[in-house]
Amino acid sequence: MPQYYPVLLDVTGKPVVVVGGGLVSQRKLRLLLESDARVMVIAPEATERIRAWAEQGKIAGVVREYREGDLAGAWLAIIGPDAPAVNRRIVNEAHARHILINTVDNAQNCDFILPAVVRRGDLTLAISTGAGSPAMARYLREELERLFPPEYAQLLHVLSEARAEVRK
Repeated sequence: MPQYYPVLLDVTGKPVVVVGGGLVSQRKLRLLLESDARVMVIAPEATERIRAWAEQGKIAGVVREYREGDLAGAWLAIIGPDAPAVNRRIVNEAHARHILINTVDNAQNCDFILPAVVRRGDLTLAISTGAGSPAMARYLREELERLFPPEYAQLLHVLSEARAEVRK
């Protein structure tokens, strides 16, 4: 298993393609939407929440199977676990187009892995087990959610303002 380089990406306005419409894809989509990515979902079926996001115009949705060329113009791609039969084709297209790709639950086909995340405003805590134990990452995320309640968002805001004043 590789030693991953931790990084937080600015996906604001960047085109991201998500292939798959199940619950795992829905969780990934929520974080992408919170990060203001421009998201296209390609899936023959999708959860109610994903369909609602499409109806609200929060994501673009294509109700069909993945086709060669669907990654054209993408900056990043994520494949949900509900698309295993076509994953290799998608990974090959992503690599040919120099698009970073994550295949959920299949780390050996990933350019990056997605951590468990706790967000409190601008405070982001990311937990990774190097894809070794998603259950442990989830457990640690839940522990961190207890240690860092939602009030930390306001605390960080106050500290950020104080820092700006001190720097003046």
